[in-house]
Amino acid sequence: MRHCYRQEVQGGHPRHRYGGPGRHGRHGYGGPGRRGPRARRGDVRTAILLLLAEEPRNGYGLMQEIEERSGGAWKPSPGSVYPLIAQLEDEGLIRADESDGRKVLVLTDEGKAAIAERGDRPAPWEEFSQGVDGDVRAVVDVSRQVGAAVGQMVQVASREQLVAASKILEDTRRSLYGILAEGEK
Repeated sequence: MRHCYRQEVQGGHPRHRYGGPGRHGRHGYGGPGRRGPRARRGDVRTAILLLLAEEPRNGYGLMQEIEERSGGAWKPSPGSVYPLIAQLEDEGLIRADESDGRKVLVLTDEGKAAIAERGDRPAPWEEFSQGVDGDVRAVVDVSRQVGAAVGQMVQVASREQLVAASKILEDTRRSLYGILAEGEK
């Protein structure tokens, strides 16, 4: 912990120099508009096993599928997913295979038995998607599509196209903040 970024511990919680608890500001991990419950380590573990029971996937695919199934309400970080993948491999519940020249994760027989033991309990992402209305899902879906388009632009666009895209994105950012500044009507 660097002293220049953290202040003294107050009330048992580290205080960030520029905000409230921890490094995530006064609103915590999800920000002021965060909805729904917060994931526990067991939730990520269960989600990974359930998704791999459906089909082989890589780590990135697991994170995207969890986000999609939760309607954008739950987006596990690489810092929570990849160490857990390594742990599940160490426990013999999953293994890495190669498919079409890419590394994918598959459930082992022990992993299938672990899934069978949980019975008919709902998948963890279902808890996160409760309370996420259609408008929120629509915004998350469009923002994901914009992100994909930006990713393609960065890879193949000319300099002129990148300049034009940057202007569009800057105008969009300003417009979104303008909507928030207007308040609800």
